Amino acid sequence: MSHFEGTARYYRTFRPGIPAEAVSLLTQTVSGVASPVLLDLGSGTGQVPLALHETFSEFDIVEADGGMISEAEAALTAAVPGKTVRLHHVRAEDFTPPSDQWTADLVTICRAFHWMDQGKVLAMLDGCTTPASAVAVMGDGSLWTARTAWTDALRALIQTYLGSERRAGQSTYNAHDRPYAEILSESAFRHVEEHRYEVRRQWSPQNVLGYLGSTSFASRPLFGDSWEEFEGRALALLGEHAEDGQLIENAVFTVLLGRR
Repeated sequence: MSHFEGTARYYRTFRPGIPAEAVSLLTQTVSGVASPVLLDLGSGTGQVPLALHETFSEFDIVEADGGMISEAEAALTAAVPGKTVRLHHVRAEDFTPPSDQWTADLVTICRAFHWMDQGKVLAMLDGCTTPASAVAVMGDGSLWTARTAWTDALRALIQTYLGSERRAGQSTYNAHDRPYAEILSESAFRHVEEHRYEVRRQWSPQNVLGYLGSTSFASRPLFGDSWEEFEGRALALLGEHAEDGQLIENAVFTVLLGRR
């Protein structure tokens, strides 16, 4: 079972998007390439290809969760009429190029690298990318890892219902403690650049609850019959911390670009 079972509609609506600076950086990686191909691994509901839909001519979307890939298909069908979109309902590790001649000009992995067998994925990418291709590993943590008074209080409340260990769907989350830059540097894409973009987000209490519905650590099914009670307590807690109805999150969105 997917760690994100039942989260797709919340994921599409409430997950923060990709910063404009990161979109510009990714666009520059294929400057001068005719009809560039994007391979997005662990695509979720297709946020990255949607952000880059004007730049690329072909899109290969890889996502293991059925609900997520259905949302991505619907969104991309509307956003990129006339362009080629190929959907691959598999894990990143099991992706197979659509033909022997196919290569990707940019590979993106956003907020998903920690779920993957990273060495296996990078070895696979070595065989289906061009000599000039970049692999972009991106992310900005989550409201579980954020450290503010309101996120700390919210995390503690979640733990009273779901236990002290972070959940990953029906399992316990296994943290990956090796720096991604180090992992990339041991692959074919060993020349690594790091780009960091500060992001300031404003959340309403209701949007925070919607976001939780998109996560593997606090999705609604995990609470069972306790969801409504938790929701009421969470909204009250967040309301106490909000100023003018808003909660502030200061995050850093990091893009690691690995090249040969």
